[in-house]
Amino acid sequence: MEKEGKNIMKRTILYSACIGSLALALTASGAQDNRKQPARARPAARPAASTHATMGARYHTAAAPHMQRSYAAPRSNSNAMARQNSARMRASSERNVAGNQQVRARNNASMNRERNIAANRNRSTEVNRSRNANELRARNNMAMNQNRNANVNRSRNTNELRARNNVAVNRNRNVAVNGTRNLAYYRGGNARINNNFHSAAFRGRQYAAFRNYHRQWHDRGWWRSHFNTVVFVNGGWWYWNAGYWFPAWGYAADSYYPYDGPIYGYNGMPPGQEIADVQQQLQADGYYDGPIDGTLGPMTREAIAAFQANNGLAVTSVVDEPTLNALGVA
Repeated sequence: MEKEGKNIMKRTILYSACIGSLALALTASGAQDNRKQPARARPAARPAASTHATMGARYHTAAAPHMQRSYAAPRSNSNAMARQNSARMRASSERNVAGNQQVRARNNASMNRERNIAANRNRSTEVNRSRNANELRARNNMAMNQNRNANVNRSRNTNELRARNNVAVNRNRNVAVNGTRNLAYYRGGNARINNNFHSAAFRGRQYAAFRNYHRQWHDRGWWRSHFNTVVFVNGGWWYWNAGYWFPAWGYAADSYYPYDGPIYGYNGMPPGQEIADVQQQLQADGYYDGPIDGTLGPMTREAIAAFQANNGLAVTSVVDEPTLNALGVA
């Protein structure tokens, strides 16, 4: 500190000496200018400062280092500090402004977020309310429609069931009543079995197989070599040819044929199954009350003759194409 004080005192003395020299130079320059002016224009000469006063001033200037320490140096430091303080305040102000902007932006974002949440919540509530109302309305309509459909269908089903029951009851009654009447009537001689394939009943193209039928006797090997399909039905062997089943006489020694003639076939069905279907339908229509055995015996042929006579068909008493179509079997 003491060294620093001495340095300050030296600088102050040097500064005072420079100031004094500059003042003397300016005074001398002014005196020369006054001498160059005319006499009337020269101002009155001032008395020269005494050497004592000048020395006093120099001494006073040189002897005031404490004044320089108190005012000159602090003034320079205070300006720098003022500028620094101003810069700090400006930077702080800028930081405050930036901070305020960020805070304002955050607050705005928070406010906007809350507003958006509230707005979306309201919109979602309205949309969900509408959707829920529509779904509830649709469910109610579905429930109402189900109840209506159930009631309508219940009524329809009841009517259909009643109609079916009536049909079944009437069919059973008709079978029971008409079966006895028809069988008694047709057995009385009005519809007899026709065994003559050359009679007038077998005219026409659909009866050509019956008109052309002739009994043939051959052994098993011959039948197998001439026809691909030979089946055993109710005690006899039958072969398939051109849409008809024919008895294969001689295929086996113990073969039995209650009917000797062609049987019209359909869908490749065996003759036993086909005759069983005819018996079942004749029984349902009240013409046959015998067993469903798939055998084309006298009782089944009588029922066929009765059905043909009652439906305007040629009374052939055999299973032919027109009879199958009329029965609804084919």
